[in-house]
Amino acid sequence: MLYPILNLAVFALLIALLFKLQKAKKTLSTQVFTGLGLGVVFGAALQFIYGVDSAANNETLEYVSIVGYGYVSLLKMIIMPLILVSIIGAIVKVKDTGSLGKMSGSIIGILLATTAVSALIGVFVSNLFGLSAEGIVQGAREMARGAALETRLEGLASVSFADMITSFFPGNPFADLAGSRPTSTIAVVIFAAFVGVAGVTVARKEPELGASFERFVDVAQSIVRTLVRMVLSLTPYGILALMTKVVAGSNVSDILTLLNFVVASYVGLALILVMHLCLLAFNGISPLRYFKKVLPVLLFAFTSRSSAGTIPLNIDTQVKRLGNGEGESNFSASFGATMGQNGCAGLYPAMLAVMIAPTVGINPLDPSFIISLIAIVTISSFGIAGIGGGATFAALIVLSALDMPVALAGLLISIEPLIDMGRTAVNVNGAMTAGTITSKWLGHSDAGLFARDEEPELELKNS
Repeated sequence: MLYPILNLAVFALLIALLFKLQKAKKTLSTQVFTGLGLGVVFGAALQFIYGVDSAANNETLEYVSIVGYGYVSLLKMIIMPLILVSIIGAIVKVKDTGSLGKMSGSIIGILLATTAVSALIGVFVSNLFGLSAEGIVQGAREMARGAALETRLEGLASVSFADMITSFFPGNPFADLAGSRPTSTIAVVIFAAFVGVAGVTVARKEPELGASFERFVDVAQSIVRTLVRMVLSLTPYGILALMTKVVAGSNVSDILTLLNFVVASYVGLALILVMHLCLLAFNGISPLRYFKKVLPVLLFAFTSRSSAGTIPLNIDTQVKRLGNGEGESNFSASFGATMGQNGCAGLYPAMLAVMIAPTVGINPLDPSFIISLIAIVTISSFGIAGIGGGATFAALIVLSALDMPVALAGLLISIEPLIDMGRTAVNVNGAMTAGTITSKWLGHSDAGLFARDEEPELELKNS
């Protein structure tokens, strides 16, 4: 018991150091990089001294996780209120309900198109690195994971694409505000859009009532934004704890065994990021300036492994640093966390399918196979939220649609967290790219704010 206490004392000192940086009003990037670096060093030290599965290491991480997962839970707590009031407020202020269809259509279209390209990138890197499921040893963990995936697939067999789309609609908005369904985020977006349009309609017919409603929305936004500021002030501590757990809990031998897949995955993720930057450049948006402004968000997504948990920081960055419109920022962050995820729903299932193809007698370079794979990946990425979201469910749908053994997806369980970090960052960047391009297309971008070198501080100061 003595060693965990000493470890936690060191962890407390690291938290105190981050608190000192925050009090000194250091920039967000400085705080994020410091928390990330301290987490890597502290996690590596725990693993080096005690080993991955030691009692001292596990007990230490159990308490460190209180900070990390507690922070992610608080982020999830503010997601629904933030989406609701922000989208209503954006519609009420813009008063242009006709642009909603263009906005949402553009964002969804970009997310799906980039997912299709991400799948093609997955096919390319898998063949480039010669990835194959043949020869990978199935241990007890892998076999157990494979059996669990087959069980999950049985539960998904009766879910059709039409059912997925139907699940987007908010039959009970109060239940969706509580996050009771996998598609609750999209349902809240739709509900908020309806409320906003209704508010604009009332304002046109009865200006006095419309003014009262707009005032109410302003008050609600101020309260929610203050709540967001309170939670986001904990970001450096959350990153420290999350990174500590990832590094201290990663088995180096497992990583080395599947190093080829890890490297191929990150090469693919890097190519997707390049694709995002090329799209921005094609639309007259400086890729380097954009990347500099979104880097803190990507680092948080990387460490937290939660696209949904990154929504508040995603929206804040799009509005305050990229100069995107509030509507585009809220819609893209919300949709991007639940559909068209380039890393989880695009790259990963495609790589798995190419790996497994030779084991069932399919040539992974066959054009008909590649076309079918890309089509299935793109369509399933739109409906992933209907059955829970995430890379695992995306892989289940794609592999089952191709009539491939889903149990082989369990082969990568040992390195799943390591790869999921990069996938989540790419998912979030895809959402921000869609929001930025759409905002530029619709003329809602603040070019002056985007061009400003002196960054406005995101909501990370103590209240």
